[in-house]
Amino acid sequence: MQTGRLVAGQLDPSLQLETMQLETMQLESVLLRWVNIGEISPTAKHWLVADLLTHRSCLEALGIAAANAPDVVEQQLQQLLQVWSRVQSFCWQQLQWQTCPMATLWRLWLPLANWIQQRWQQHPPLFVQGILGGQGTGKSTLAALLAVILSQWGLRVCRLSIDDLYLTYAERLQLQAQDPRLKWRGPPGTHDIQLGLHVLRQLRSPHPHQPIQIPRFDKSLHHGAGDRTQSEVISAADIVLFEGWFVGLKPIDPQRFENAPPPILTERDRQFAKDNNDRLAAYLPLWEQLDSLIVLQPQDYRLSQQWRRQAEQQMTASGRSGMQDAEIDEFVEYFWRSLHPELFIPALLQQPGAVDLVIEVQPDHTPGRVYRPQT
Repeated sequence: MQTGRLVAGQLDPSLQLETMQLETMQLESVLLRWVNIGEISPTAKHWLVADLLTHRSCLEALGIAAANAPDVVEQQLQQLLQVWSRVQSFCWQQLQWQTCPMATLWRLWLPLANWIQQRWQQHPPLFVQGILGGQGTGKSTLAALLAVILSQWGLRVCRLSIDDLYLTYAERLQLQAQDPRLKWRGPPGTHDIQLGLHVLRQLRSPHPHQPIQIPRFDKSLHHGAGDRTQSEVISAADIVLFEGWFVGLKPIDPQRFENAPPPILTERDRQFAKDNNDRLAAYLPLWEQLDSLIVLQPQDYRLSQQWRRQAEQQMTASGRSGMQDAEIDEFVEYFWRSLHPELFIPALLQQPGAVDLVIEVQPDHTPGRVYRPQT
């Protein structure tokens, strides 16, 4: 196997992409042989170490470096045997993917799951991992896959979405009557913050004979308006994966809205943005329950619009009803007017200790650079 590597910037971009694709195919071939027939040569192991070190700009943030790369390879090979069947089934059955991306599992999901497990070991008995990501960034998918992996390692994992904390349908109708601008669920003010605090505090201090009710939200109820549904009952958890489109965001200086990017254009838009910024302050006690925060950051926030269109087109192609492009644009821009990613994400990344890890999301939804913010 070839172990040589090419330095980024010395090749034509198209040749760099072709090289990366070939490396990914080679990686998947080696790992599939391992999980299917249990064979891997010493040469293949050396190549896996070299592959990890080639991507060390991403993996150093997860604690992988030249000194421990051989041990990491040995550990992840054994872990891969533990989780592969379950992860593959989840990708096929739950996510409806045609293939399970072995390279992403090896290069990101396993290292990230190990990183979370290590941090739980440092902060027992409960570790609350926040995952912040805009529409289409894959935050729910990432949380689900991490839950599958960590559960296979014997950890009790609770998934919680900011969506699960929405006010009931009746409560949101009352809210709309008070403020017609809140025509869709999602912005600050449409959640039951006290419910979230109650659940997380229960999880931190569980009682042996008192089950914990984890709220769940069904977006299909009331013709898509959604409503709270039957809670999930658990006894305890080791790790909570708390994800959402503004989990961890903090209010910014109101002066920033005077020169805000589109679609915050009019005085009415600016007032709506300022009001949401004010309402965001009420969520700070909820964010204080987080032990760590991961940010999924697309290369361009406007990709959310493209990804949403692709999702709706797939729904239409499968015979289900989906939104038209104009409806998608209105829906996505509503969220941008609420908490614009160009204003809030950079501000969050600049706050010391606010974010532990950033995972860039490329236009094809594959993960890019993984790094720790420099503050």
